[in-house]
Amino acid sequence: MSLAVDPLFFYALSIGRGGAPCLYMDGGLAGMVTVLRTCVDAVHLFHIWLQFRLAYVSRESLVVGCGKLVWDASAIASHYLHSIKGFWFDAFVILPVPQAVFWLVVPKLIREEQMKVIMTILLLIFLFQFLPKVYHSIYLMRRMQKVTGYIFGTIWWGFGLNLIAYFIASHVAGGCWYVLAIQRVAACLRQECDRRNCNLSLSCSEEVCYQFMLPTGTVGSPCGGNSTTMVRKPLCLDVQGPFNYGIYHWALPVISSNSVAVKILYPIFWGLMTLSTFGNDLEPTSQWLEVIFSIFTVLSGLMLFTLLIGNIQVFLHSVMAKKRKMQLRCRDMEWWMRRRQLPSRLRQRVRHYERQRWATMGGDDEMDMIKDLPQGLRRDIKRYLCLDLIKKVPLFHNLDDLILDNICDRVKPLVFARDEKIIREGDPVLRIMFIVRGRVKRSQNLSKGVVATSTLEPGGFLGDELLSYCLRRPFIDRLPASSATFICVESTEAFGLDAVHLRYITDHFRYKFANERLKRTARYYSSNWRTWAAVIIQLGWRRCRMRTRGSVIAAAATGNGSSEHRLLQYAAMFMSIKPHDHLE
Repeated sequence: MSLAVDPLFFYALSIGRGGAPCLYMDGGLAGMVTVLRTCVDAVHLFHIWLQFRLAYVSRESLVVGCGKLVWDASAIASHYLHSIKGFWFDAFVILPVPQAVFWLVVPKLIREEQMKVIMTILLLIFLFQFLPKVYHSIYLMRRMQKVTGYIFGTIWWGFGLNLIAYFIASHVAGGCWYVLAIQRVAACLRQECDRRNCNLSLSCSEEVCYQFMLPTGTVGSPCGGNSTTMVRKPLCLDVQGPFNYGIYHWALPVISSNSVAVKILYPIFWGLMTLSTFGNDLEPTSQWLEVIFSIFTVLSGLMLFTLLIGNIQVFLHSVMAKKRKMQLRCRDMEWWMRRRQLPSRLRQRVRHYERQRWATMGGDDEMDMIKDLPQGLRRDIKRYLCLDLIKKVPLFHNLDDLILDNICDRVKPLVFARDEKIIREGDPVLRIMFIVRGRVKRSQNLSKGVVATSTLEPGGFLGDELLSYCLRRPFIDRLPASSATFICVESTEAFGLDAVHLRYITDHFRYKFANERLKRTARYYSSNWRTWAAVIIQLGWRRCRMRTRGSVIAAAATGNGSSEHRLLQYAAMFMSIKPHDHLE
């Protein structure tokens, strides 16, 4: 903020405003800029006051360990006062040098018509305090980055910071261009006066003029001593005049403009245009100061524009890195599928899965990102990410937090595309899965082509055969076979707990799993037990019908064998698939 305020002091000087060829200082604009600069300095004073109360890390303690904070108030104050980049540097950048120069020195020099001295002092004072202030701002941002790891939280804030720096550089270049243009106009007026032997005073009768306090209909130059008489516009303020202004050609309408907004915005626009084009439109004269200013502007524009484009490229690369990674993965996958001549159906399934995985996980492997963190930190992160979802599983409602923490630490996210087979009937069960989002169709072959189907909703689980496998004693080191085939009805997200991890949890917390309440909960939500229960209910219903309407059913079944015999066959078939768990 302070970097953008200091160049505004330049626009307080004006020459030829209202047509009068005299130099004066706009007191209203200078007062506003002074108040604004004072407010910014007050904020920085608060920063200095805060530094006297902020603890610091002792350098001696950094030899061994991560450092020790010093809390003693006298030690903090002594450290801040004796630091090279501490109190004295902070106090130097807020010295009211521009305010003192503009209100005490400039009016006197205007009265004495020392135009070159005025411009030289303004430029030197500005650079004398502005350049250290730039370094001070960079130093503060680096300190912030050293403590927090970054200056701003997102990439776009860094991109905006570079644009702000480019804008401030344009603001400074435009302000210097404006002041040097006033000096050239004053030189033109002096040259014309010497050629015609006139007695022209370059200073207005009022060195400090408050234009904002004048009536709206006032014409002429009130700072020239006459606010009602219009003065003829001199040749030095004419764009088509004979005097060669070089790079200041477009500044003539600006320095004599009655609009403060034009005086501020147009030099900023000139700075942006010149720095962006590397001074391609500059046509300087043989004046040495003008040539030096042009060279400095071209070099500054080249450096700033290169830095801006380089940083934009870095930021865009950071933003597009994930998308680029996904594109490369898809390209490699397509090349591999063409090389192996996979059929179109398999290719479509691969593409669909990759799109689903990208939409769900954003191209990041969360488990890989946190695997190198300390165990306690990793456990807390996974608890935050997974606990609410794990608690949605009814099987885990009544477990202790210690068991839930161990489960959260070992589960991993899984993504399945639509119509994808999770596991087939008869395959070994590698993990128990808890459905978070989506639906899964369960299909189990019974006998003679009869298939039992059911649908698992979010909160359900599959692979409960592993629970009996892990808790069976003596332990059999052979994974159980899946009793059904599970197919995703829609895109599904789930958490998986591998058999090794489930065995670890059940071994260490066996007393929690061996209770009647958990047994009832597991059987109620188990797809195997639900299928068996449905079969038993159907068998009971058939028996009830046989007892109540036995004669009618027997007559309908004549020629096809005894209904009772068929019921016994069904009962034997259905009872043979009764699930078994470790609690029986």
